[in-house]
Order: sequence, then structure tokens, then C-alpha cells
Amino acid sequence: MKKASKVFYITFALVIFTVLFGVVAPEQFEKATSTIRTAINTGFGWYYLMLMGLLLVFTVIVIISPYGKIRLGKDADRPEFSTISWIAMLFSAGMGIGLVFYGASEPLSHYAIQSPNAELGSNAAYKEALQRTYYHWGIHVWAMYGMVALALAFFQFRKGEPALISATLKPIFGDKMNGPLGTLIDVLAVFATVFGVATSLGFGASQINGGLSYLFGVPQEYWVQLVIIAAVTVLFVISAWSGLNKGIKYLSNTNMVLAISLMILVLILGPTILMLNMFTDTFGTYMQNLISLSFASAPLDSDSRAWLDGWTIFYWAWWISWAPFVSMFIARISKGRTIREFLIGVVITPTLFGSIWFSIFGTTAIETQRSGFDLTVFPTEQTLFAMFSQMPLGTVMSLIAILLVSIFFITSADSATFVLGMQSTNGSLLPSNQIKVLWGIAQSLVAAILLSVGGLDAVQNTIIVAALPFSFVMILMIFSLFKALKMELPAPRTRK
Repeated sequence: MKKASKVFYITFALVIFTVLFGVVAPEQFEKATSTIRTAINTGFGWYYLMLMGLLLVFTVIVIISPYGKIRLGKDADRPEFSTISWIAMLFSAGMGIGLVFYGASEPLSHYAIQSPNAELGSNAAYKEALQRTYYHWGIHVWAMYGMVALALAFFQFRKGEPALISATLKPIFGDKMNGPLGTLIDVLAVFATVFGVATSLGFGASQINGGLSYLFGVPQEYWVQLVIIAAVTVLFVISAWSGLNKGIKYLSNTNMVLAISLMILVLILGPTILMLNMFTDTFGTYMQNLISLSFASAPLDSDSRAWLDGWTIFYWAWWISWAPFVSMFIARISKGRTIREFLIGVVITPTLFGSIWFSIFGTTAIETQRSGFDLTVFPTEQTLFAMFSQMPLGTVMSLIAILLVSIFFITSADSATFVLGMQSTNGSLLPSNQIKVLWGIAQSLVAAILLSVGGLDAVQNTIIVAALPFSFVMILMIFSLFKALKMELPAPRTRK
């Protein structure tokens, strides 16, 4: 058994303190975190936009450069997982629950509740709603995950370093990463992971409860969500115990089959031709406006700026707070691939699938709204099921969606326990089952306790606050990666 490191004990203590603060003084906790979050959004919005835009530029540079030929591992290494299983696992860990939770509700919100620029309910708002949703879940997000995961995979498998965030900074700081500074960086990464996943588990429990409530009249109350969390915890602990090659791999493949099946059903039973036309039109406009979207900060328009703070800046900070978990998991399953193959797979495939998903579900939700059935009166966790109620085979699709959220719930928590185990056992690629189970139970307890005091908003604020210092760590990781990559290529020959 790999022993727990001091990172484990320090982070565990911080998590307990934060949760106790949220339980004992929930109003003060929410107020304090909300104040800090607002200050970050106002003062650092431009910084997040620049950072995400530049990370996309760096990703393109690496893909087309000679660095792309370098293998993540020894030259003779080959991928551990098939391409399909690899894509399924990185996708399930990355944003599984979010796709189901926001698939219908986010485009609908931009169209009917709060539009970035266009008049609510207009054709322009319709198109803008889809474009902005692609933007929030698309190429920028996966480029960021890809670059952080690339740094981790390169140093783990090419250089033989432990699977720790701090290990990627050794080209800059040397042996200082083995001391208190390295511990601080790893504690920050673990802390962000615990609360990021706890928020996702809270969303998952809420949506499963919302679906059961809408379909079968199950009370939408805390005790039901507690039962859901307990049941799913047992399942993902069993999965985590079985390891990467069994539990996570098989569940991720099942996820992809279910997600594609549900998407095809909605495509066939909904306004099919309109969906295809809307995707073609809005995805093309999204790609065409990629640069202007990347850096648009609305400095002279207070309404647009408020929308940016509430949506784009919030998303960028949230995805950054997820980077330690998602990127470390992606790195762990990517040994043996070339850098070019790795980045193209991580960035392009989920972006295309996510955009098609939002086009299908978003178009269907907006068309349902336009037909006279008001979806905006439903809470976010019930929007999808209310939309299905207006379609043929609505109950069947709702049941598939509940099953899909449940399995995404398991795979997200399962992946997180694996990553937390790695980070808290000095970077072991095979953390002990005891450590994984302990982190799995801890995550579920955090989600359950925070749901009991209505603390999901406060937890979202907490991870956004944690994202700011980690964003600086990310910049250092990219600089360190480029410094190490330069050493991999042969020096150019000089003419005599």
C-alpha cells in the first residue's frame, strides 16, 4: 500500500475546516466567498479571457511544431487504451454531468432569460445562444485541459517524474519542488479537485432527484438526494476498487453508448432538419468569430459585462479549478501517444461532440419554448425532463437521461478518487484502494453536507476563488513544458 503523503493530511484538514465553516455559518460563508468571487470577476475578467485565448494559441503552435512528433513515454511505448475507450474516458471525466445538466437549459437561458447582446426571443438571440454555449464548452476549455495534461503526461512518462503538479515545475524551480513550495502547489490542486467534484456530485444528485420528481412524483427533498448520493457512492467505490482497466473503462464506454443513443433519439424525434441547419450555421459562425469571442470583454457596456461575469468569466474560472483533476486523469490514460495525436484527440473530438450535443438539445428546448410551452418556469435540473414531456417517447428518453446522469456521476467521482489518490500518495500511478475509497467517501460527504445547508452556491464560489492562484501555476507549467520540450529536439546543424 502506498502511504498517504503530507499533502493528504494537510488537504483533508483544510476540507474539514471549510465544510465546518459552511455548516456552522452558512450565510457568512456564502457572503464571504461571494464577495471574493465578485472582486475576482471584476478585477481579473480580462486576465481569464487573455489566459484562455493564449492557451489555445499555444496548443495550435505545439500541434504544428516538431514537438508534435515526441511520444508521451519512451519511443517504443504505445497507447494503453484503444482510441475509443480513451476518448470515452477523457470525455466522461471532463464534463459528463454538465452536458446533461446544461444541455437544454443553457441555450434556453441565453435565448429567453438573459441574452449576451441580442433581443430576447429573437432569431439573433437564438443563434447567439448556441454560439455562446459552444464557446463555453468548446475548444478553449479542451485546449486548456490539453496543455495542462500534456505537461503532466510529458513529465510523468517521458521524464519519469511522479504524477504531481509540482513535479512539472522542476525545470524552473529545481529541487525546491520537493519542499514546502511543492507541497503548497499540490495542496491547492487537491483542494480544488475535492470541491470541484463535490459541486458536480451535488448537481448530479439534484438532477436525478429532479427527473424522478418530474416523472414519478418523488419528493424533491434533501433526504432523497442523500439516498441518491449514498447509493451512487457505493457503486463508484466498487468501480474505483476494480481499477482503470475495468470499472472506469467499462462505465465510460457505456456512457458514450447511452449519450450517443439519447442524442440520436432527440435528433430523430425533434425538429431534425432545423437542428442540422442550426448546427451548420451557428458552429460555422462560432469558428469564424473565435478570435473576437476570445477577447471580448465589453468594457463600455454594463449589461453585456454583467452577462460575461455571470457566464463566461464564471465558466473560465470553473474550468480552471477543474484542471488539476481532469488534466491529471487525461494524462494518466494517455501514455504512449504522440503529442500531436494527444492534443488533436483531446481538443477536437470533445469540442465537436459537445457542440453537436448542445445544438440538438438547445434547438429542441428553444423550439419547445417557441411552441408556447414555457420551459423557463422549471428549475434547471428539471428543464430537460420538461422538454422531453413534449416529445414522443418522452418517458423513455427521461429514463435514459436519469441513467446517463447516474453513470456520469459514478465515472466523475471514480476518476476523481483515482486522481486524488495519485496526488496524495506522492504521485503514485497506482494509488491504494484504501486511499481511493477514503477520498470517495469524503467527496460524497462534502456534497451531502453542503446540499444540506444549501451550500452549492458557496462551493462554486470557493472553487472559483481557488482557480485564481492555480491559474498562475498553470502559466508556470506551460513555461516549464516549453523549456523541457526544447531539450528533446536535436540542435540545428551549423554550416561549416
